[in-house]
Amino acid sequence: MSTDKYAPQAERWSDDAYADAHAYLAHRAELIASLGPELQPEDTVLDLACGDGGLADYLPGLRYVGVDASPEMVEAASRRGRDVVLGDLNDYEPPEPVAVTTCFRAIYYARDRTSFFERVAGYTERKLVFDLNPRQYRVQDVRDDLRKAGFDRLELRPFFSPQRVSLPRPAATLLHGLERSGPFARFLLAFRFSYLSAAFRGGRNT
Repeated sequence: MSTDKYAPQAERWSDDAYADAHAYLAHRAELIASLGPELQPEDTVLDLACGDGGLADYLPGLRYVGVDASPEMVEAASRRGRDVVLGDLNDYEPPEPVAVTTCFRAIYYARDRTSFFERVAGYTERKLVFDLNPRQYRVQDVRDDLRKAGFDRLELRPFFSPQRVSLPRPAATLLHGLERSGPFARFLLAFRFSYLSAAFRGGRNT
């Protein structure tokens, strides 16, 4: 996987990739904690294809480890005091199991989706959290691949935080409320936004 195109952006990746990085990453972190099985203090979060590791700043009480294939991203993260190591999401395995693995805006980098899920399942104890664009991938196809890997539960939550637009707080609050609006949320997903998804083993309903 070539990472050359990301090198010039590494130094300001989180600042420039999101119109409001704080609002976007804070909401993402909130759902990492709340979707699927609960996390405990000091649990390890392994963030694959993490960029400069900006998510680390929004997971207090958890141990964050990022992985990125771009040396420039790893260097930028290190300068900010974030724990990020060099690695490809297709091949990387942590030295010990982790509570949760995350992968955002990067599932399409998996050379084989089922094999990727199987590898992650081998070192993830509690859940895999990732974003899923239903206009790009059929949810049922992804669910089937997860089951083959041993993740028999999938919890989906619409994620209505714009990446390229900064919203006033009341508008952002309204959008977050619409994430729970059932049919209307699914209608919006036909045109924009994505799901945040938590895959895990047993214990809870989908």
